Amino acid sequence: MPSRILSIFGTRPEAIKMAPLVKQLEACSEIESIVCVTGQHQQMLDQVLDLFAIEPHHNLALMTGNQTLNGLASRLIAALEDVLAAVAPDRVLVHGDTTTASAAALAAFHRRIPVGHVEAGLRTGNLMQPWPEEMNRRVVDVMSDLMFAPTASSKANLAREALHGKVIVTGNTVIDALNLTTERIDGDATLRAELDARFPFLDGALPVLLVTGHRRESFGAGFANICAALADLAKTNAVQIVYPVHLNPNVRGPVQESLGDARNVHLIEPLDYLGFVRLMQRASIILTDSGGVQEEAPALGKPVLVMRDVTERPEAVEAGTVRLVGTERESIVRAVTALLDSAREREAFARRINPYGDGHASQRIVAALTGRPFDEFAHGDADGTANGQVAIR
Repeated sequence: MPSRILSIFGTRPEAIKMAPLVKQLEACSEIESIVCVTGQHQQMLDQVLDLFAIEPHHNLALMTGNQTLNGLASRLIAALEDVLAAVAPDRVLVHGDTTTASAAALAAFHRRIPVGHVEAGLRTGNLMQPWPEEMNRRVVDVMSDLMFAPTASSKANLAREALHGKVIVTGNTVIDALNLTTERIDGDATLRAELDARFPFLDGALPVLLVTGHRRESFGAGFANICAALADLAKTNAVQIVYPVHLNPNVRGPVQESLGDARNVHLIEPLDYLGFVRLMQRASIILTDSGGVQEEAPALGKPVLVMRDVTERPEAVEAGTVRLVGTERESIVRAVTALLDSAREREAFARRINPYGDGHASQRIVAALTGRPFDEFAHGDADGTANGQVAIR
């Protein structure tokens, strides 16, 4: 009888990273794959589900206006109790560091259902940065018996915490999703033209600075500094700024107020994943506070400046594919300007090795779930297979 695996996720970033794994689960005859989405920002979530042709078996649609984290967590646990009772899974898979992941892991743990944590072991060492994600991923790892660490550094973090679960280095599933998406874009000229038509405002003579920003710890003064820095950069007429603005009103309000009329700044609605990947391909520099973009952009050879003081993805900093610039106005302007002024420095990013995966993370996870031998991911090896074979029984 196939093992019944229930994958639970709720946000667009989770969906992007879980989508290639769900497709691998669906293709495995030894697994009965069941998908439950919790439905935060449903429109953005649906775009990812449509792109990867995933039809959830359960959609909890739990998003409410101005929801608190405690309110969301309580609704998640109550709703997932009913799903877990109805599905009776052999295992639950959760992803990353969201409130959905921590609530789903707790709900499964309370029912003595084994938990597998995809993207386990990321740490900053500071519970307040990022908040509440650092706490979420720690508690999920405590409750997991299988931890799918994207890198050797993540595995080392887990070893230091002496957790009870089995740790496997898989690479990050976001690279699987990115590879599938870039192959689709690069192989279809018509699709490429359709995506480019979404950005008629782009000036081919100016470099593109792509910005994403939404972290809770930057609300208030942090976002005021970021917006001021972008306004300073725009006034130089040396760059065009494209900012897909997050739906959170704590982001949209300050951004629209500060940059709504700024020259050389294009504030656009959030993009679907195809559109965002195409915009990353066209960008000269990427300025972000997103975890996923820190992993994706280096795979595209793009310089990444991270508007945070700490990162749970130190591998990219060590590899030279990412630089931390914080949220101070002068620091952001100085870092972007330095890259704009040096084509050689920008090109150096493209020659560095992405430490986050080889596009086979989902295959490794499915092999681990079914007890087949496989090679762990090893950053720096040509084929990513230097750690030796392991098998989970």
